[in-house]
Amino acid sequence: MIQCKDVTFTYPAQEGREAQTALREVHLTIEKGSFVAVLGHNGSGKSTLAKHMNAVLLPSGGTVTVDGMDTRDEALLLEIRRRVGMVFQNPDNQIVANVVEEDVAFAPENLGVPTAEIRRRVDDALRAVGMADFARHAPHLLSGGQKQRVAIAGIIAMAPEVIVLDEATAMLDPVGRREVLATIHKLHREQGITVVLITHHMDEALEADRVVVMDSGTIAMDGTPREIFAQVERLHSLGLAAPDTAELLHLLRSEGADLPQGALTAAECADAIANWLGK
Repeated sequence: MIQCKDVTFTYPAQEGREAQTALREVHLTIEKGSFVAVLGHNGSGKSTLAKHMNAVLLPSGGTVTVDGMDTRDEALLLEIRRRVGMVFQNPDNQIVANVVEEDVAFAPENLGVPTAEIRRRVDDALRAVGMADFARHAPHLLSGGQKQRVAIAGIIAMAPEVIVLDEATAMLDPVGRREVLATIHKLHREQGITVVLITHHMDEALEADRVVVMDSGTIAMDGTPREIFAQVERLHSLGLAAPDTAELLHLLRSEGADLPQGALTAAECADAIANWLGK
C-alpha cells in the first residue's frame, strides 16, 4: 500500500544552523490491511517518515509511492490524500468547525462528495468512533480523547484506505489513550483499514502486526512485537525501554531465573513467573 525506497529527507537550514538530515535511505513497505507501529526516541525520524506517507513532506532523495502513485506527482496529490488520512498529535489543530458533525463533514465536502453521501458518511464515521451522541455538540467542550475521536471520524469520512496516526495519543490522559486505541483497533479489525501508528509508548505497539524501530533517521529494527520486545538490551542501546512485562522478565533472567523473554501480556508474564516458582 505504501512503499518507501531509499528515502532521504533533509530539513532546510535555518538561520545560523546547518541543514538537518532526518531520514537516511529508508526502505519500508507497508502492506495493505496491516497494523504497523513505528517506534523511536525524539528525533529518530518517525514523525518525518509519517509525513511522507501522504505527501505532507516530499523526499529529498528516493521515492514514496501510495498504491503505486508517486507522492512527488502534484496531479496525484488529491488522490493520495484521499487514500491516506493523517491524524496528528493535537486534535485542536484538525478541528475546524463549531459543531462536531460539521467538522466531520468538512473533508468530504471539500472532496466534492454529494450531499446525501456526506450525510451517510458523517453518521457512519461518528458511529464508528463511538461519538454519534455528540453530533450536535461543540468540539471545544469535549475531552481530549473525544476530540481525537472526532478528528479520526473526520478522516474516516474521507473513506481512506490507510490511517496514519502521528503521536495521536501523546497529549491524552490514560483514559483518552485507551479510547483512541480501541477505536483504531476496531476500525482495523472491522473495516480492514491499514493503520500506521507512530508512537513512543511501547505498550501501544503490543497489539500491532509489526513493529518498526527508528534511530537517527534509519530503520534499526523491524519484526513482530514478540521478536522486537524480546531484544531488551538492543532497545536500551537505542534509548528505548521495552514494555513493563518484558523489562520485568529481562531483569529476572539477568538474576538467573529460567524464564522466557517472549511473554508480553500481563497474563503471559504472570503465568511464566508462576510456572518458574512452581519448579
